[in-house]
Amino acid sequence: MANIKVAVIGGSGIYKLDAIKVKNHIKVETPFGEPSAEIMECEVEGSSFYFLPRHGIGHKFTPSEVNYRANIFALKKLGVDTIISISAVGSLKEEYAPKHFVLVDQFIDWTKGLRKRTFFDEGIVGHVSVANPVESTLQKRLFEACQKAGVTSHLGGTYVCIEGPQFSTKAESNIYRSFGASVIGMTNVPEAFLAKEAGMAYATVAMVTDYDCWKEEHCTVSEIMDVMKSNYVSAQKFVLEAIPSLVKNPVTFVPENQYAVMTDVSLHKSSHKEIIETLIK
Repeated sequence: MANIKVAVIGGSGIYKLDAIKVKNHIKVETPFGEPSAEIMECEVEGSSFYFLPRHGIGHKFTPSEVNYRANIFALKKLGVDTIISISAVGSLKEEYAPKHFVLVDQFIDWTKGLRKRTFFDEGIVGHVSVANPVESTLQKRLFEACQKAGVTSHLGGTYVCIEGPQFSTKAESNIYRSFGASVIGMTNVPEAFLAKEAGMAYATVAMVTDYDCWKEEHCTVSEIMDVMKSNYVSAQKFVLEAIPSLVKNPVTFVPENQYAVMTDVSLHKSSHKEIIETLIK
């Protein structure tokens, strides 16, 4: 197995850049079912990384249907310790305009309880702090990569995650703005929290597509898709900067899951041991 530590979770298009070579497709089995797709082993400028399309090949899973636990577990099982999440978002602030990237550092979970959000259940109890869900060193490195790629970007901000797949009502959008949130999306929770449980460094590159619906301007899905096409071009430039840097000079951090499990060892089943041994190492 290749010694690859960096993975990108994102939408289609990022791996279609000519400079990125897809070398292999890896099927990974997990105790939590199948990941969104086979993990792609990719290479850019001699640096290898994994890519996982969050919504599956062809974008077939809604945000609520994504098997976040299987996705994170599969990457951890392959040896990944650093995850870059590339996600489309709506902006809740005037200064974060469409085509801008935001390197968020906080999340607000506004989902409806439909998603499995922890590895620690069904007979095993564990607690991990998510006070700081984004690894700050990784966040800053990704911001620097955005700058080098020529992408207008912002360091810091709060991502509010809604259930979807519908966008917000105007009343809801104004509530989220009153929270002080910066951007709105549908996928980074529980993904970020699961990465913390797995002892992985995680950071989000939030690509702004629109102003949600709080701003007095109508925005159609087709218009959003046009902006997304532009964002993917920028994302590809960003990947060319970020991946070689992170592979050659990895982020160092202290996992916060080492003492997470509270359940007495005598009660651990074989299935629990597989989960613990993969996540905590």
